[in-house]
Amino acid sequence: MKPVLEMRKITKLYGKAAAVSEVDFDLHPGEVHAILGENGAGKSTLTKMMAGVVHPTSGQILLNGDEINIRTPAEAVELGIAMVFQETSLVPSMTVAQNLFLGNEKFFNRIRGTNITAQQFMQSLSFDVDPTQIVASLGAAQKQMVEIARAMLLEARVIVFDEPTATLTPEEKRHFFNLVETLKSHSVAVIFISHALEEALEISDRITILRDGRHVVTDKTSSFNRDRIVQSMVGRELTQELYENRKTKIRPAGERILSIENLRVGGVVKNNSLSVFKGQVTGIFGLVGSGRTETFKVVSGVIKRNYRNGGEVILKGKPVRYLVPAQGVRDGIAYVTEDRKIEGFFETMSIKQNVFAGLMGKAQLARFWLRKSKMDELGEKWVKALQVKSVTQNANVIELSGGNQQKAVIAKSLVQEPELIIFDEPTRGVDVGAIAEIHNIINQLADEGRAVVVISSYLPEVMQLSDRLLVARQGKIVEEFSPLDATEEKLMYAAVH
Repeated sequence: MKPVLEMRKITKLYGKAAAVSEVDFDLHPGEVHAILGENGAGKSTLTKMMAGVVHPTSGQILLNGDEINIRTPAEAVELGIAMVFQETSLVPSMTVAQNLFLGNEKFFNRIRGTNITAQQFMQSLSFDVDPTQIVASLGAAQKQMVEIARAMLLEARVIVFDEPTATLTPEEKRHFFNLVETLKSHSVAVIFISHALEEALEISDRITILRDGRHVVTDKTSSFNRDRIVQSMVGRELTQELYENRKTKIRPAGERILSIENLRVGGVVKNNSLSVFKGQVTGIFGLVGSGRTETFKVVSGVIKRNYRNGGEVILKGKPVRYLVPAQGVRDGIAYVTEDRKIEGFFETMSIKQNVFAGLMGKAQLARFWLRKSKMDELGEKWVKALQVKSVTQNANVIELSGGNQQKAVIAKSLVQEPELIIFDEPTRGVDVGAIAEIHNIINQLADEGRAVVVISSYLPEVMQLSDRLLVARQGKIVEEFSPLDATEEKLMYAAVH
């Protein structure tokens, strides 16, 4: 079958460094083609060139056999190419309905009619999102649903999904997979980028693997298994699966650093109580809406608890109530957010500048005394310590891959030398190699005697890392497990029933 989209010897240079180098790629109608690789392998850069976001340095892009030059995303949409980005590109101050039809509005618009049309379309996709809701008030999973719906609404012939399932629940993922099957039946070509290798094996027809910006292999999905994919991605065999071995030893609890008593936040957190100890990783598992993230956003000062009957947060034996996150930072609390693009970093600043900003948040008076040489020294130290990879030395953080962005966010927090570190979905949208590196960082922090909290919706991760396992349901912690005898079935049952 003739390819609907083809790339020949495509290259993208930043200065002298190549993000993508002479890559060949083709896509057929009605096909799901997965593109896999470690962070920084060039997956997003390759697809952004298809979508007109990035312009290739050399090479050809062909659509239905004809060479094209895509200068803007709008031109790509006109040609029938749509992209759902890894980080949402919605307008936060507009409603869901307005975002869905942005750029494709009718000449005469009625708000009520737009809302009804949007609601009917979202319901047809089985996405439970209110079209009148402001996007800024949505959770990460709902924002991703709106991104997916907008791409579907464009009726494109080629749709690129960059980490579309990273923030979705298992049920929402199943809806998404059904949508992809519907697209295939209508001869729509789908490109699927994901760090969830099992999803790629389940949903795709072919797999292309990139490494260091170069093409490694393209083959039918049936010829791949997880081991072959990982070996092709990292260029070596992994001697041990990331989540293969069950935890056999837990760290003893040190001093109690944090107590939460009867915490209330609106209707999301309800009489929540728990403790966190130094020298341990406290794992928090729960489904979307269980109040786990909101609880620790209160602890770190990101959001406020109820003014009346809001409960207590006791840090190192003293009650605290933070008005702004900077107060928590100065008291030794670091919060690594689940939404790195919106809350985690300054996207138009370099890694060094982001790390420096983290230090200024800790010691506000020091901003008048610290010099650029100190910023460079700190930046180089943390780039080396966390193995942050970038195309150029002074690249903006927004130009990094998802995993390296996450490392930059972690570095910005760790430079503050916190006593309590809260990781919210620390490996979301991160490849297998970077996952191992981030897990090593978390374990090292606990071994150093610091208190670590890991909030994760991925059961193997929270079971592997935790010394204590707490399960959240309907706004509060309902059960505690030891990782030595916990099972995925027990944890999921506690989270649901």
